[in-house]
Amino acid sequence: MGRLSLLLLAFLTPGAAIPVPPALRVFSSLHLSSSFTSRPGIVMNYSIHYFEQKVDHFGFNTDKTFKQRYLVADKYWRKDGGSILFYTGNEGDIIWFCNNTGFMWDVAEELKAMLVFAEHRYYGQSLPFGVNSFKDSRHLNFLTSEQALADFAELIQHLKTTIPGAENQPVIALGGSYGGMLAAWFRMKFPHMVVGALAASAPIWQFEDLVPCGVFMEIVTTDFKKSGPNCSESIRRSWDAINRLTRTGTGLHWLSEALHLCTPLTNPRDVQHLKDWISETWVNLAMVDYPYQSNFLQPLPAWPIKVVCQYLKNPSVSDSQLLQNIFQALNVYYNYSGQARCLNISETSTKSLGSLGWSYQACTEMVMPFCTNGIDDMFEPNSWDLQVFSDECFRQWGVRPRPSWITDLYGGRNISSHTNIVFSSSTQDSNLAFMMSSPAFRSEECCSE
Repeated sequence: MGRLSLLLLAFLTPGAAIPVPPALRVFSSLHLSSSFTSRPGIVMNYSIHYFEQKVDHFGFNTDKTFKQRYLVADKYWRKDGGSILFYTGNEGDIIWFCNNTGFMWDVAEELKAMLVFAEHRYYGQSLPFGVNSFKDSRHLNFLTSEQALADFAELIQHLKTTIPGAENQPVIALGGSYGGMLAAWFRMKFPHMVVGALAASAPIWQFEDLVPCGVFMEIVTTDFKKSGPNCSESIRRSWDAINRLTRTGTGLHWLSEALHLCTPLTNPRDVQHLKDWISETWVNLAMVDYPYQSNFLQPLPAWPIKVVCQYLKNPSVSDSQLLQNIFQALNVYYNYSGQARCLNISETSTKSLGSLGWSYQACTEMVMPFCTNGIDDMFEPNSWDLQVFSDECFRQWGVRPRPSWITDLYGGRNISSHTNIVFSSSTQDSNLAFMMSSPAFRSEECCSE
């Protein structure tokens, strides 16, 4: 029996106390969790259901509703001594998350558990206003973590009153990354609904100035530095190489061909977009650097950063050779299957992730500062400027962010009164610095080599 499943069993034992060590490690990751990703051989059988939810749980002047999708797997569930593991869905299609979630399926038989995967409002098929859900900020006004938590609470109440035998069964919330944050916050805000929470790679401190804005990218850089000699240095030098080569039309054409881009570069704006796309690729690799083959964001080999770094051993080669090496590294992420005919710089991950909805959330309450300096990390220098970010949000969505709302709502670092929340992560997790280390909580680490 694994350490995490032992902790879940402790949640299910009346009166059991979870021992807390004197010093705890800090964990976290941006959008993904190595603790929850699937492994070969897991057969996932579930039924699909819909539940009528209020569009607005906190107002009284509208009776509009929408259908929230959720999945149920009850093969190992037992009415006598069983439990309910409730996945707090995050920013994407719930079937995609379900099919890429291993841990819950692993422990279902052991815990005699019913598995429930709840889709987050505004993602997948759970659209409050159908095709108009993203029409404008008025329709998006109900896309908040608070409304999502209320959806989860209403759904659990529905399950307990409609499924014979479920009424008195303990519920444990589980989630990864943003879903992990929701799992932790759900336990904090609705302790009467769930006996505990497993928050995998949940960056609950990634707000305001709770941690320095550059830490995330420094950890990403460390992942690459540890995975191959000179790997991070090759990436650091590639930005100037791109800048030098793209000063002329000939250079733009050459680089477009060298990187096998689907759309050729034609101007400085395209070049900046290219560099942003490459940066996001390195970040994504850090978040899916699993010790086994996976198919989460992209089909990837085991320890993909090590594979990438095989092509980035020498940072002292010519600009053209360095960028040809960068192409080989990018090809590991975008074409491991060998089926891509060209690289599309408009995409970095599966369409199952709801990037549009997350963009709005990031512009309202999920305001997470990031910055780089090119010295302590391998990226181009980029400072965090809240005003610039706010102006961009207003241009795109007609809203301005509230950077302190999440810490006001959920407590920031002041959460020691909450209990039975497990924060888990990998030692290579790029969100390592953003997870809490209060002595009121238990942390576990996994998947380190």
